[in-house]
Amino acid sequence: MYENDKFHEECGVFGIWGHGDAAQYTGIGLTALQHRGQESSGVAVSEAGQIRCVCCSGVTTNLMADSAFKALSGRIAIGHVRYSTVGSSQLSNAQPFVMEGPHGQVALCHNGQIVNFEDLKMELGRLGATWLTSSDSEVVLQLCRVSKQPTLMDAIVESLARIRGAFALLILAKDELIVARDPYGFRPLCLGMLGNAVVVCSETCALDAVGARYLREVEPGEIIVINGAGIRTVRKCPSPERAYCVFEHVYFARPDSYVFGDHVGSVRMKIGHNLAAESPAEADIIVPIPESSMWAAIGYQEKTGLPLRMGLVRNSYVGRTFIEPSVPLRESSRRLKLNPVPSVLAGMRVVLIDDSIVRGETIARIVEIVRSAGAREVHLRIGSPPVVASCFYGINTPTKAELIAARYPVEEIQEMVGADSLRYLSLNGLLDAISTNRSHYCTACYTGNYRVRPPGLPQAEEGYVHANDLAVVHVAGAANNSELTQGK
Repeated sequence: MYENDKFHEECGVFGIWGHGDAAQYTGIGLTALQHRGQESSGVAVSEAGQIRCVCCSGVTTNLMADSAFKALSGRIAIGHVRYSTVGSSQLSNAQPFVMEGPHGQVALCHNGQIVNFEDLKMELGRLGATWLTSSDSEVVLQLCRVSKQPTLMDAIVESLARIRGAFALLILAKDELIVARDPYGFRPLCLGMLGNAVVVCSETCALDAVGARYLREVEPGEIIVINGAGIRTVRKCPSPERAYCVFEHVYFARPDSYVFGDHVGSVRMKIGHNLAAESPAEADIIVPIPESSMWAAIGYQEKTGLPLRMGLVRNSYVGRTFIEPSVPLRESSRRLKLNPVPSVLAGMRVVLIDDSIVRGETIARIVEIVRSAGAREVHLRIGSPPVVASCFYGINTPTKAELIAARYPVEEIQEMVGADSLRYLSLNGLLDAISTNRSHYCTACYTGNYRVRPPGLPQAEEGYVHANDLAVVHVAGAANNSELTQGK
């Protein structure tokens, strides 16, 4: 129920060079990154000059239980957890992808989204490319395959120069690991050390999981090769400006991770502080919607002094693909995923904290659940601005026509979801919670201002501003841009 009305996590990547148990450690690292994707998991290893790959549908624990995975050996490995943004969720699109080319076998993992994918795909089709998947990630390998450059590294550099959009890439070759991040730095990527082994992953929580120490971030525009000679920056592409995804701090990243130089949990607590300062409520208790709004609720409690109570309990063991064939069963499944605690909620004026509203359907059900448990009033407080535009940088978002805040002002949304009051955090309040330079962040989902504009997307035009001085402008045009948001 709950996750269906959220921006879906994009993907997570993990790689290790120079460890005797590379595949097993990659499985552990991917398990720590599981929140970034649950559709499929995969690991590729290089052993004796050959790349072997095992993928499976679902979570990484399924993969690690597979006998084929247990048989993987080698000192270099890359792995991937996936939630589709371009390309269907079928197993053929599971990563890593492996391809034979003029420079031998290579395997690839990608977190992000290539906005000029269709143009490149048409061009490569004219050159005779045969596509193995429907994923945009494959375009990197296809560009390398047709490149006339003399070495694999030269082919990778040439290929990445053709790509527009977001990418955090791991490429596995015979005896080296190649790492690349797009010049804007949309997606996080970091380096660590595990003894003499080098680890690269999407979030620092994966470094913690394998016992590695943090070394540094992969810089935007940086291409790194890791081999027997050590860690070497091959190229640093010009970075015209930074565009870190602010939604990593709002929802995606684990609260124990450091992302873009900030501790995610601390940012979320500051979000709660700012939300309380901007939008206090006459209430008795604060109730977070588990799990991602917990830290913001703690911050709200610290600022207001209202007691924080666990009025909703989430069942972590109910999967995202729970079968709901009839209305009674749908209602039962919702209760399985999120259940109220009447002894906490009955007779109370509740401040209900959530991190975001996307379509608005689920939050309306949650407000109804809280009221059904006896809450006297429900005051909804959202730890981010209204989402008015789709993302094209590696997040599976609804079309603009499906975004409730792109169609209705706050007062109408409040009525539609059944809250006694509804307030969003302002964009300034969100950016103030981050210690790094606010100009380094992409806020396109809140403003419609895209750093890298997808082909065919109209320019943002100034429209009406949301209530409560939210400083969020609606984007005119493209009321339904579904042709630009075909699932990854």
